Amino acid sequence: MSITEIHLSDFIYDLPQQKIAMFPAEPRDSSRLLVYNPNNDFLAEDIFENVIEYLPHDSLLIFNETRVVHARMIFRKPTGGQIEVLCLNPVSPSSEIETAFQQTSPVIWKAYVGNAKRWKSGVLKMDFEYGNQHRGIFQVRQVGRKEGIFFLEFSWEPEELTFSEVLEAAGKIPLPPYIRRKAIPADDIRYQTVYARCDGSVAAPTAGLHFTEEILQHLPKKDIQPLNLILHIGAGTFKPVDQDDVRQHVMHTEEIIVKCETIERLLISPEKLRIVVGTTGVRTLESLYQTGKKLLQGIPLHRAVHTNQWDPYEGNLPETSMALEAILDALDKEGQDAFRGTTSLMIVPGYQFKFTDILITNFHQPRSTLLMLVAAFCGNSWRKAYNYALDHQFRFLSYGDACLFFKNNVQLNGIAV
Repeated sequence: MSITEIHLSDFIYDLPQQKIAMFPAEPRDSSRLLVYNPNNDFLAEDIFENVIEYLPHDSLLIFNETRVVHARMIFRKPTGGQIEVLCLNPVSPSSEIETAFQQTSPVIWKAYVGNAKRWKSGVLKMDFEYGNQHRGIFQVRQVGRKEGIFFLEFSWEPEELTFSEVLEAAGKIPLPPYIRRKAIPADDIRYQTVYARCDGSVAAPTAGLHFTEEILQHLPKKDIQPLNLILHIGAGTFKPVDQDDVRQHVMHTEEIIVKCETIERLLISPEKLRIVVGTTGVRTLESLYQTGKKLLQGIPLHRAVHTNQWDPYEGNLPETSMALEAILDALDKEGQDAFRGTTSLMIVPGYQFKFTDILITNFHQPRSTLLMLVAAFCGNSWRKAYNYALDHQFRFLSYGDACLFFKNNVQLNGIAV
């Protein structure tokens, strides 16, 4: 499988600012749903509350259970200047996200710094409140800088608090840059899925924002089994592609975790359709396959856990069952209960999906790698769905409405959709 020349112009459309949702629908499942099968041109409108009606019986529904952290902080200089900090990736004492959030003072992270020209040196401090009206002190200093990314050392008192606890108390939810307003208390709940479990993201897996506890409780009625995995979403998800030749774009790296029980369920259920909630879930599953492919080539696990941007477009593609078995065997030999790796996978038209039959996702920005994934899944007819949504007042991006895209002719209640 090779990458043919792909032009950025194929992923540009006009998105008026007024189409971008500034606030979520209330309640969650009242958001609108666009159902589209590009294979037979089936298109329908509904509300997300009814999404299960469109999902096939006896299928797998796969969620990304990452949790958005309060990674955005506002420090003030003694002179009154405001410095904004957005945590990106941990550096020390651990570079693994979940472990890094459990560290006590001090820690070093990579970060973006807003208004950086006003902060040449020195320590910035802020007071914060935690627990039952206890007071703490949070401070930060620069320890390095590379290509616009700052290396910051955070320290705090009391020192026994974890970094996660400090961020929860002192930081704010980092809303996407296209939501042009300040975060409000309601965003702490609404910019988080109801099933979020594991701290680690600076952006929400937004396709999951529409799900409610009630929807999840109704899954057994159609014998739909939920499976969980984790991709901790980084700020690179908002980075637009700016090269006309898409192949020149450099993809960001994100951490992924898939428990052995999830891998086993995928392995023993090859006949079940796989419904993936969100592009992050798709990239996690497809990256998992790439690790299995490398293991089958004789590459050791410690060298196979990272999926490079263009890995899927090189070499032969083994059966998914063989790839999954190779991963489980390798993890068993290492005594590990989950696959832990990283991915820079970029999915573009021509990609051969291994684990995704149906995709639930939001409407994505023009020029984005997320839109390219949708185009790879639906073909050029993604434009029909997007044009329909634009013409019929659907709401776009993170707090916007949802899409349900079918990859193949899937029989639903006797009707091909």
